Amino acid sequence: MTHSLMVSSRNSTSHPLFFILVGIPGMENYQFWVAFPFCVMYAVAVAGNVSILHIIRIDHTLHEPMYLFLAMLATTDLVLSSSTQPKMLAILWFHDHEIEYHACLIQVFFIHAFSSVESGVLMAMALDRYVAICSPLRHSSILTTSVVIRLGAAVMVRGLLWVSPFCFMISRMPFCPNNVIPQSYCEHMAVLKLVCADTRVNRGYGLFGAFSVVGFDIIVISVSYVMILRTVLRLPSGEARLKAFGTCASHVCVILAFYIPALFTFLTHRFGHHVPQVVHIMFANVYLLVPSMLNPITYGVRTRQMRDRVIHRFCGKCPFTRDHNISCLQLPTLT
Repeated sequence: MTHSLMVSSRNSTSHPLFFILVGIPGMENYQFWVAFPFCVMYAVAVAGNVSILHIIRIDHTLHEPMYLFLAMLATTDLVLSSSTQPKMLAILWFHDHEIEYHACLIQVFFIHAFSSVESGVLMAMALDRYVAICSPLRHSSILTTSVVIRLGAAVMVRGLLWVSPFCFMISRMPFCPNNVIPQSYCEHMAVLKLVCADTRVNRGYGLFGAFSVVGFDIIVISVSYVMILRTVLRLPSGEARLKAFGTCASHVCVILAFYIPALFTFLTHRFGHHVPQVVHIMFANVYLLVPSMLNPITYGVRTRQMRDRVIHRFCGKCPFTRDHNISCLQLPTLT
């Protein structure tokens, strides 16, 4: 049935009506249970990022560069995780393996465009921290609201311009009869492997674009944090240095949690022919979900002003604090 649909579709449009997403190859007997931790992580990611967006929107004191970038990051995380997880859970729980051809290309576009946007936002946040720590007196004059908006727009446009060409190129290519994608979502290289034509231009453009975009961002982030650490080491107070190191370390961990699985997935598609498929697929799922879950915790809960707003809103509805006229910051369990 699938093959006949494929043949009739290829005669008129040269592409299949739909693709088959396998899920996690090699774990077919355990996919139902594997879906639960992914569902929990997705729920945490959605709840955390929506909460951050809500708090920043209603609290005008948080309309500063750091929190505006944080709102951009939260929005990007919501788009990235929601582009893949609902369909992935449908595959693992309900065996809904089919994805329509154009829906697959749309998923490819959103995954790669917003991965580029997330990388750009992380770079912008590193620049913001660099200016705030290394030139604190000039921070407000350098990173004005208009500059932050222009940076965010540039990062978005860069992602769209980078991804659009290879999505357009792949849409013009003929596909082979095999329409099975051995993972849980549509990714550029996974779809490209089903094309019955010369794909060297697509592969070359994808490789060049990924290394130029991600490479530039990683260089800027690395230089920013090196300069931050140099400034921190000059602080006279040991306590201040320790606090700054703790903040930088948590941010670096989140950055690594995004880049390492992303680069591993990207390079495995092209060069990792001996990497077990289950390892590759698990990393591919992790890089789109784990950063989305960790970012609200690291950049939100661990940020004092954001944490204070969350505690204040929680305690404002607490009968104990309201009836006894006690500030929420005075509660022993919350300090």
